[in-house]
Amino acid sequence: MGPQIVSLLIGAVLIVISPVQALDTSAGVGLQDRALFQETVDYTLTNQSGGDFHNQNLANTSFAGAVGRNADFRGANLHGAILTQGAFAEADFRGADLSDALMDRADFVGTDLRDAVLTGIIASGSSFTDARIDGADFSDALLDRDDQRRLCRDAEGINPSTGVSTRDSLGC
Repeated sequence: MGPQIVSLLIGAVLIVISPVQALDTSAGVGLQDRALFQETVDYTLTNQSGGDFHNQNLANTSFAGAVGRNADFRGANLHGAILTQGAFAEADFRGADLSDALMDRADFVGTDLRDAVLTGIIASGSSFTDARIDGADFSDALLDRDDQRRLCRDAEGINPSTGVSTRDSLGC
């Protein structure tokens, strides 16, 4: 083979390979998600009953399907956390930042949410029976209508972080 044919073959191979490599994004799939969660521990489907998480930075952490009965989350940063289908009965979330958390179909029966920030949460299908909510801020929260009505019965106080009254944030 002459040098011109070899050059043409190499050029043809590069043309064929280059578009394939340019279109292959499989190596980058999920990088954004991994970057978001790389600094967190994953508590998905674990038993954290009685756990001590107070004042911890748990932003974007997953507690999906976890059991956290009587756990201490006082003052914790749970911004953007995933608590879907979790069981947090009688847990203590006083003063915690739960803003933008995904809390659908979770058990918050008897949970202490006093002075917690719950702005922008999605909590459809969750139970807040007997939850203590004095000073909690539920602004822009997605709650079932029945939960919203029940929470309004006990709503009082003003959130110390946001300055928003609990009744106003629930639209009572």
